[in-house]
Amino acid sequence: MFDWDDARVFAEAARSGTLGRASDRLGMDAATVGRRVARLETALKATLVVRDRSGLRLTAAGSQFLKSIEAAERALTEGEQAVRPDTVSGTVRISASEGFGTAILAPALPRLLREGRGIRIELAANSGFLSPSSREVDLAVTLSQLDAARLVAAPLTDYQLALYAHPDYLAAHGTPLTIADLNSHVMTGYVEDLIYAPELNYLGEVSSGLHAQLASSSIRAQQEIIGSGGAIGVLPCFMADGLVRILPQVLLQRRFWLSIHHDLADTARIRTVTRWIKALCEDQSQRLTPF
Repeated sequence: MFDWDDARVFAEAARSGTLGRASDRLGMDAATVGRRVARLETALKATLVVRDRSGLRLTAAGSQFLKSIEAAERALTEGEQAVRPDTVSGTVRISASEGFGTAILAPALPRLLREGRGIRIELAANSGFLSPSSREVDLAVTLSQLDAARLVAAPLTDYQLALYAHPDYLAAHGTPLTIADLNSHVMTGYVEDLIYAPELNYLGEVSSGLHAQLASSSIRAQQEIIGSGGAIGVLPCFMADGLVRILPQVLLQRRFWLSIHHDLADTARIRTVTRWIKALCEDQSQRLTPF
């Protein structure tokens, strides 16, 4: 018989992809995680993972064993819910687009912590997103609807984007009066071959021939470029404090989507966080869709 706790460590390592990330989530050092996985392999007389430069890769046996362990975890979770359906405490990992995560979610998270009755939040707010379908996160706020099996996905909120510049930039270079005038100004936007979602092709939607002289894969970096007076660019309206909106005929509409793994959707902690995020978007509606 193998040690169930070793199986739990293996499952976290497999989902995390590296011993280091697994050690952070488990609260133990990476060497211990490696030893526990090796002990499990010895007990099972099977190789479950192989290590390469990118981290951990599951073998066929490892993939099958992970499915069995996750099924057992779900059964245990369902049993606990049957006895304690209102338990709210626990960790909730959220993946959110960089702008929404840093400008909308992050400033409000302390309030959730005060109201959450033991909930712990892990926020991954960066370019791209982590997948709830592969259990990298518990829920995700994305730029488009995720199409994956066993996901519960629904619209979260609309938001708007517009062209912005800093007053110092406009004082130095003048205010463009037409979209064509933008070709004679310094523009910032995404690195074109690093755009991971079509919804991020802002400049292409403003004008098909418009390109960024100062490009970044990070919307926060673009915000800093604009805020320093270095360029004009498209920003979500909720990230434009202190900036001047130009060319009001340019107004882009987008939508955030909320996705949750089907197995987690009815857990008390996920319901609590989901309700809170929806209420937050309602509270922030004037920032999200001001025009």
